[in-house]
Amino acid sequence: MTSGIVFDFNGTLSDDEPIMCEIFIQLFAEHGKPLSAQEYFDKLAGFSDPEIVRTWLGEDHPDVDAVIAERVNRYRATVGDGSSIHEHVREAVRYAAARVPLAICSGAARAEIEPVVAAAGLAECFQAIVSSDDVVHGKPDPEGYRKALALLGDPADALVVEDTEAGIASAKAAGLRVIAKLGTLDPQRLRAADELVDRIDVELMRRCLS
Repeated sequence: MTSGIVFDFNGTLSDDEPIMCEIFIQLFAEHGKPLSAQEYFDKLAGFSDPEIVRTWLGEDHPDVDAVIAERVNRYRATVGDGSSIHEHVREAVRYAAARVPLAICSGAARAEIEPVVAAAGLAECFQAIVSSDDVVHGKPDPEGYRKALALLGDPADALVVEDTEAGIASAKAAGLRVIAKLGTLDPQRLRAADELVDRIDVELMRRCLS
């Protein structure tokens, strides 16, 4: 039986990957290195903010933190009201939180995750959040998921919900079962997951926890 669940944030709890894509397109154009939507989803989706910025603007970019801060500000201005977390996802999270400990493990900054989760009325549902601020190595490295598990008390049979191959690889390297939510990437890129699902809802949580 599943004894804990760790959710990815962008594209999983928060239906926001197209928003993230558009913000990065705008930002990188302003920094002189245009990015297309195809390139974002092919090469960058699922990685942490620092990894995305360094991959596209160069390892020697002089101010990675400033680019990330501007990205977070634009994101919060767009979905800071919690609207990117759909009602069926909120219901699923509340259902699961009443039964097992929950955490978030994301490549996004804490300053981006917490306001959206709070605005959606879900802050009390999560016992821990591991963000890009909390790790040295982002996904696909397993560091984030290992930290999330430790913060939950190392549940014996934890489950991860993800939406990208980098996230799946991270969770698998931490020894975890993974459900992948369709929508962000081509299903073929998610084949390492244990299961693919169309959406996160109460029925999925009920099945996972039964």
